[in-house]
Amino acid sequence: MQTLDFQKMENIERSASRKRTFYRWLLFITLGIFALYYLAPLYVMIITSLKSMEEIRQGNLMTLPGEIIFDSWKTAWSGRDGIDAGNVFLRPFFWNSIKMVVPAVAISTFFGALNGYALTKWRFRGDNLVFLLFLFGCFIPYQAILLPMARTLGLLGISNSISGLVLVHTVYGLSFTTLFFRNYYISIPDEMIKAARIDGAGFFKIFFKVLLPISAPIIVVTVIWQFTGIWNDFLFGSSFSFGEAAPIQVALNNMVLTSTSVKEYNVDMAAAFIAGIPTLLVYVLAGKYFIRGLTAGSVKG
Repeated sequence: MQTLDFQKMENIERSASRKRTFYRWLLFITLGIFALYYLAPLYVMIITSLKSMEEIRQGNLMTLPGEIIFDSWKTAWSGRDGIDAGNVFLRPFFWNSIKMVVPAVAISTFFGALNGYALTKWRFRGDNLVFLLFLFGCFIPYQAILLPMARTLGLLGISNSISGLVLVHTVYGLSFTTLFFRNYYISIPDEMIKAARIDGAGFFKIFFKVLLPISAPIIVVTVIWQFTGIWNDFLFGSSFSFGEAAPIQVALNNMVLTSTSVKEYNVDMAAAFIAGIPTLLVYVLAGKYFIRGLTAGSVKG
């Protein structure tokens, strides 16, 4: 009798294991299909950028290049034979975006951390109202601030400049960075701050010596969020800059829409991929830390 019961339990366990294996493979196959569907545009961009125009006209969109050619990448980056492609190439505008993104991300992250620290560990009258105002700022659409921001940049004398774009992205991103750091710091025990106060540490010493060293997860989240949003922004760049002061997304748009005798799809695809490389690298190198940082402050204490 015991042998029969044991065999029955073994059969049930074997059946359950087969079901788990089946559902696991079904999940993997489904996710694989979605991944291929999502990556298909990237695949088309890359292989098109490596083809000649003759091959693009004659071949299928999904076929691999018969001969790999990097001329389109060189043309997109620095122009052709000293004459740029449609009077637009990406090299100077790429560095414009670097000059814009680095200070904007650094400043908005620093002040977001400072605001989050003040709103959670140095409570004051009206702090909840201040936080609600920051939270409200997260829901203000880009279009609503175009006119007042243009007026402000004009009064400050920094319109159509990299400095003006840095200010715009810093101010607009401050609500998000404050929200991120506030939600992270609220999970840190207040006893740490009280102990530091007892030891004689002041506002900034506690911030730099106690909180910042343990803020790496949320700093990574904030940097990725801000970097991606600022690098990919087109509306602010096209509204507050033009000509030589434009960021790369504006230059990419101008390059693709420039009318020439021949539409060079390989150059356009290469330019689009060049414009997307920095954000792609950021996610490849720091993507796993993004999820960790988002969940790091989800449980208090």
